[in-house]
Amino acid sequence: MAAEKKTGDAESRLVEPSLWERLERPAPTRRASLTLDRIAAAAVELADEEGGDAVTMRRLATRLGVAPMAAYRHVSGKEDLWALMFDRVSGELTVPDDVTDWREVLRSFALQTRELMLRHPWLGQTPLPVVQLTPARMAVAERQLRALDGRDLDADSMMAAFRSVSAFVHGATQVEIALGQYKREHGWESGVETRQALAPQMNHLMGSGRYPTYREYAMSATRKDDPAWEFEFGLDCVLDGIARRLGI
Repeated sequence: MAAEKKTGDAESRLVEPSLWERLERPAPTRRASLTLDRIAAAAVELADEEGGDAVTMRRLATRLGVAPMAAYRHVSGKEDLWALMFDRVSGELTVPDDVTDWREVLRSFALQTRELMLRHPWLGQTPLPVVQLTPARMAVAERQLRALDGRDLDADSMMAAFRSVSAFVHGATQVEIALGQYKREHGWESGVETRQALAPQMNHLMGSGRYPTYREYAMSATRKDDPAWEFEFGLDCVLDGIARRLGI
């Protein structure tokens, strides 16, 4: 009997529905007071207000007005929670199906992703393995890969092109977010204030004569405080490179 019970337990674990299967199930006739959708919404709100580190099961339970163990009946822990949060906000990214030009599709998703990350800075803290395995995130990837498909590209080249744009977007935006956070921590409200505060260090370095090209930039650049322009310029450089390399 013990062996039969053990076998039954193993089979039960094998057929246990995944987080995403449970999320897609229709709601019961009498709506439960706590659902995966409600948990995700509360977790995103908490992260937006206080940062990703503030999102714990205990803090979430307090916000939802439930006992700490109640949330564990829906999510197994922080990893599930991160997945729900990322999936929820990634659903905001979309490009109409009638847009078929590959460059327009990838560029639109890139610009939207930057705005999404600026609205939700905690996205940069999300564990990468979880990021790749949510339905909304996979839909974003699928839409971009579909735009590249059918252009005589092999599968590896298509994925490399998509990931190159994605890497630029996340890297550039994380730097922008980090710089903004650094300025806020020091009470600097503008680029001018930031440069004034850092002037002693910069003057020493520029005065050494070892960085003439950087000095020329510092003296003549007119878009130092225009991160949107800088992002779009860099993005177009990446897209130009892909177009030239792949001949598309």
